[in-house]
Amino acid sequence: MRKNLLGAGIAALLSLPSAGAAQEAVTAGIYRGVLQVARFDISPPLRDLPPAPDVPSLSPFLKRERDSGLEMPPGIQDVDPIVQDWTVTPLIPAPAVSFDSTSNTSTAGPNPPDPVGDIGPGHYVSMNNSRFAVHSRTGTVLLGPVNINTLWVGLGGDCETDNSGDPIVIYDQIADRWLLSQFTASGPTYFNCVALSTSGDPTGTYFRWAFTTGTNFPDYPKYGMWPNAYFISAREFAGASFAGIGAYALNREQMLVGNAAPTVISFVVPPGGTPYNTGDGLLPADLDGFSPPPAANPHYWVGSMDSGGPYGAPSDALTLWKYNVDFVTPASSTFTLTNTIPIAAIDTMYPCGGAGRACIPQPGVPATQFIDILSYRQRPTWRLAYRNFGTHESLVTNQSVEAAAAIAGIRWWELRSPNASPVVFQEGTYAPGVSDGIHRWMGSIAMDKMGNMALGYSASDGTVTFPSVWYTGRLAADAPGTMPQGEGSIMNGIGAQTTTNNRWGDYSSMNVDPTDDCAFWYVNEYYPATTLSGWRLRVGSFVFPGCDPMPFFDGFETGSTIRWDSTVP
Repeated sequence: MRKNLLGAGIAALLSLPSAGAAQEAVTAGIYRGVLQVARFDISPPLRDLPPAPDVPSLSPFLKRERDSGLEMPPGIQDVDPIVQDWTVTPLIPAPAVSFDSTSNTSTAGPNPPDPVGDIGPGHYVSMNNSRFAVHSRTGTVLLGPVNINTLWVGLGGDCETDNSGDPIVIYDQIADRWLLSQFTASGPTYFNCVALSTSGDPTGTYFRWAFTTGTNFPDYPKYGMWPNAYFISAREFAGASFAGIGAYALNREQMLVGNAAPTVISFVVPPGGTPYNTGDGLLPADLDGFSPPPAANPHYWVGSMDSGGPYGAPSDALTLWKYNVDFVTPASSTFTLTNTIPIAAIDTMYPCGGAGRACIPQPGVPATQFIDILSYRQRPTWRLAYRNFGTHESLVTNQSVEAAAAIAGIRWWELRSPNASPVVFQEGTYAPGVSDGIHRWMGSIAMDKMGNMALGYSASDGTVTFPSVWYTGRLAADAPGTMPQGEGSIMNGIGAQTTTNNRWGDYSSMNVDPTDDCAFWYVNEYYPATTLSGWRLRVGSFVFPGCDPMPFFDGFETGSTIRWDSTVP
């Protein structure tokens, strides 16, 4: 059933307006037309596919994410006025589940590992920058670990042969499907490789597509699930030049039925004279829960701005973009910066005492072995979690910052009323390190159906705390802007990272369990020993007491009606 649809379509793509045509003030994306699908097929069951062979990663940016080339000397550094420099005796529940997932055994292996995962009714799927695994909900390995490009064995082309990473996994709880992805880096034509399961079994068959981005390399792709589309953001490079932020809308309805050529709408936002409007990337909203957004609402994207950062931002703010998708008349679609929302003063430019951009100390190693904070990247960190409570819409996200002099922390935000009068409903900088000397960074945040939040992150200091996988949280009734439930540990690190590059992250993932819309599942990295290789991904789950389980969702969607089966245990 394989189809090659590249043909003249890619030539048309390459003739579209270049992102290099800078504008002085860019507040809207340039429409690039409808993308062509290079390859499509339906796979055999994943559990029956032979693992793709190990090959050196082709990604030219794996060891160090490229600068845009538009950076300038940082502006005046602010003092963060909303630092939470305390924690309390833990009230937060201990993990109910905690297990190791994929690991690295090669000194040349991918660094950073890009820990990411998601939870479904019967499975947890985790991915790193080269491999993935399917687990039961208690951690038993059901498939893998195998190279990510195993997902495209038999498809042909670069998606099958190129294992370059920057993965994302999304469980689509409305349709009971799994979406797994990575990019290619071999060029000169690049692809976002997308596999969408044909059922709720992530070890079963998949619809598989190779979506070309032409000669633009789609660095740092991030995804969001919405009722009408799967959205992809990318930080695009045309050869050596930064081309801007790519914004793609993939027709979800068509993909769910295995359309060989689903409509893919493409925009690019060139940096122009206002690169701070996009910074180093925008996050597309990813739907949590089972209440869809109001039918007429657009899709939301969020970026961050620091007036002391490298792009000359005039203020500290969040940028809110709206993607209005028209799959009937694609050229009528729009992607627009609609709001610049003020935030409390923020400082993303951490003055590293280590080597280059490596800022976070580890026990027993010199400053040359400090690890990457990534705060200097002007963007919020995966995910931008969306939830419709009926009375209001909420978006939550976070970013690593310098909370106080030489102390890393995590700024987090909750935006409300994004389609009417967007406002930062609450925000805080979580940084007990001001008191205990332990750095917290590389966070991911989500919200359960009760409005409780969980924030997972890495934690480390230079004396006794090896890089660890910790979490905190807040109840909906807690004082705004605080995470007062204390800290829990999914895994206390045992060793330091001593690789030749200092990358860490680049992201982690906090997700909400679809079976009860209450339990939080988090994945991040740690080291079981001080070594050149050997990081591991650790997965853990907890639930706040008082979050009532909902009926089990059986995974079927008919029109806009969700069918439930409360008899399933």
